[in-house]
Amino acid sequence: MKTLIIIPTYNEAENLRPLLEETFSYAPKTDILIVDDNSPDGTGELADQIHAEDSRVGVLHRSGKLGLGTAYIAGFKYAIAHGYDAAFEMDADFSHDPRYLPDFLKAIENADLVIGSRYVPGGNTPNWSMLRRFISGGGNIFARFMLGLPIHDCTAGYRCYRREVLENIDLDSVQSQGYAFQVEMAYRVMRQGFKIVETPIVFMDRRVGKSKMSRTIFIEGFTYVVRARFGKAPTLPPRSVEYARSTVDSIS
Repeated sequence: MKTLIIIPTYNEAENLRPLLEETFSYAPKTDILIVDDNSPDGTGELADQIHAEDSRVGVLHRSGKLGLGTAYIAGFKYAIAHGYDAAFEMDADFSHDPRYLPDFLKAIENADLVIGSRYVPGGNTPNWSMLRRFISGGGNIFARFMLGLPIHDCTAGYRCYRREVLENIDLDSVQSQGYAFQVEMAYRVMRQGFKIVETPIVFMDRRVGKSKMSRTIFIEGFTYVVRARFGKAPTLPPRSVEYARSTVDSIS
């Protein structure tokens, strides 16, 4: 299976080279696309240097900090245009540990979307505060209840999508960013009847640099769920009655 790992970056120069080296140690046959939002710290220029050294690494430069969701959408469109069979979402800060890539690659053979889940057996958030666990866990329970999502970790950002999924969920109409982007994408995948699988991950805080999480991202996630529940957010109807509702399995 021809796979692409999409890594959005903004000021990740310290992380980029070690992350790519570790990623290729676990998944040497994948390609990587760096989507850089004109990082002031030179991340984009470093990505170009790495591309010159290794043809498996591609670089997409954008004019400024345009948001995580639009970065992934750009990466997904790149994956479709270049004939990839599957595309990953992966953070640049080591919170998404590359050691789980073989688990994803195995799971995607029999699924349409694989989510790296913190909330299935084997998943964990060992260095989070109680407040952060409460907010994240509560947000996931809220999204699952309001939208009927059969997923334990709706906001997880470590994912792998099959090409067919990306071609059928109308990427141009996706509007959300941050946590809301992940919820919206999962909701669209579910409504289209694709099979979703969760595989456990241990989620660690970033090794270097500062978190880009903000109150705005949390609020957007909450408001998207409410708007989607009451038909105020753009979405897609089910593909057809012949497609069963998405199923979710946990992989131990």
